[in-house]
Amino acid sequence: MEKQGKNDRRLITADMVDDLPAPVRRYMDYTGVVGTPWIDTVRLKQVGTFRLGRDRPWMPFTAEELYTTDPPSLLWNARFKIAGLPLIRAKDKYEAGKGHMFGKVAGLYTVFDARGEELDQATMIRYLNEIMWFPTAFLGDNISWETVNDHSAQVTFSDHDKSVSAQMFFDADGRLVNFSTMRYREISGSYSLDPWSTPFLEYGELAGLKLPLRGKAVWNLDSGDLEYADLKITQVEYNYGTALENSAPN
Repeated sequence: MEKQGKNDRRLITADMVDDLPAPVRRYMDYTGVVGTPWIDTVRLKQVGTFRLGRDRPWMPFTAEELYTTDPPSLLWNARFKIAGLPLIRAKDKYEAGKGHMFGKVAGLYTVFDARGEELDQATMIRYLNEIMWFPTAFLGDNISWETVNDHSAQVTFSDHDKSVSAQMFFDADGRLVNFSTMRYREISGSYSLDPWSTPFLEYGELAGLKLPLRGKAVWNLDSGDLEYADLKITQVEYNYGTALENSAPN
């Protein structure tokens, strides 16, 4: 498929989705993406709760996330509250095949600053997972599909000689209901490759598309599921400008 640029935003047509696996085609139809312009950049806002472990407290957070689709990138800026105070600021970045996580307490003390191959894989998985919020990217040259059955498909995202894959699950109406893969998890400075999923709980319409609005992030461990995030997107804006410009972590 010919790639789209921000100065050449052809509309998505029905024939562009014809070759997708049947459940993915239902998702594209359900979202209403056919007849809309190709999406180059995305800005969205989130609210939710997050915890660092099974016995750790839940922290409310607010976040803004920025994406580009060609080349693929994301930048997540979040503020977490502790005892009602916005004490932690965190950034999660993916660009040019590399991931970077960065966080400070009270704007003064760095509490994490992570890079490396495991984080590259984890942030690539995150980008692939969140394409659901800008579904024209599922038609990109860097995405490939394999049918599993009428309700699921295997998706692969390739970038800078790396690739990650996941299985996506859909209901009969085309709604995406879960996303499952193996993802690196940080544990006290080391990494473990563990099953990870993101069940979706609520749908709604934003920016003219029907999208998953609320979901959870869960480590599916042998010791039992560890749910560590519950978030909802509250605002989406498409094709607004260059997402990562002047926005790199410090």
